Amino acid sequence: MVATSTSKLTLKDFIDKLKADHPDFYFKGGQREYWSPETHTITFDRKRPEKEIKFGVLHELAHALLEHKNYSSDLELLKMESEAWHMAAKLGRRYGVRISENHIQNCLDTYRDWLHKRSRCPNCGTHVIQHGPSTYKCFNCGSIWRVSHERFARPYRMTHR
Repeated sequence: MVATSTSKLTLKDFIDKLKADHPDFYFKGGQREYWSPETHTITFDRKRPEKEIKFGVLHELAHALLEHKNYSSDLELLKMESEAWHMAAKLGRRYGVRISENHIQNCLDTYRDWLHKRSRCPNCGTHVIQHGPSTYKCFNCGSIWRVSHERFARPYRMTHR
């Protein structure tokens, strides 16, 4: 596919171009950005600035093209996000939208910060690797705590005795 200058296109024209190039996916406005593998829908937040919407749509399209569906650990989610952002940058070049490495790293920092908070032992403060889909276990003091599987949830940690 030849690179097209879509950075000057309106958001509607940009989305229409993506729809034409990727007819297997649906694109729709919503209240947050996400990819739904069940419905093959890419939802984007219409309230954001147009440039950020384009970044987000390309990122969610990357998830779709990479066939991202589920993840079993926080580290796997971080890996998927990294893969999607780097593919989004490549897609962006194809569509004339430049996503800087700085922007990518800032977005990934939100996941790294989220993971950092979840992995900190509420008893002794040691950072550990996830023990199960929703649990962590401290190798230092033996504490076990549960976290929400929802990635948009605050990183609450409920300890088990």
